Amino acid sequence: MNELVTMFKALSDRNRLLALKILQQGELCGCHLVAALGLVQPQISFHMKILKKAGLILDRRCGRWTYYRLNDGDMFMRFLLLAALDRMEAKDIAPCLKRLDTFRTSSANVCRKRETE
Repeated sequence: MNELVTMFKALSDRNRLLALKILQQGELCGCHLVAALGLVQPQISFHMKILKKAGLILDRRCGRWTYYRLNDGDMFMRFLLLAALDRMEAKDIAPCLKRLDTFRTSSANVCRKRETE
């Protein structure tokens, strides 16, 4: 039962729900989440730690960068996420996706710089 409590607590925050919705697009670097959500890196790390502890996301390190993706290995979590994220309105996520797209094409996109070196 503690696992369920941890999972539902993780889903009880607006920023974490937005991060999960953004991660539906696929794996993203933490810097992309910073740009999309308009939060600072320590806040993103805090929220990602909670989501990871709840088993909702997975992460991997690549040098000094951390990449996050949805954990689709557990069928219960997969259906729970699909159901919850499907109920989010487009107007709630649209500003985040716009900021993400702007960041991806900007010179501030440190992940893109690293990939082209």
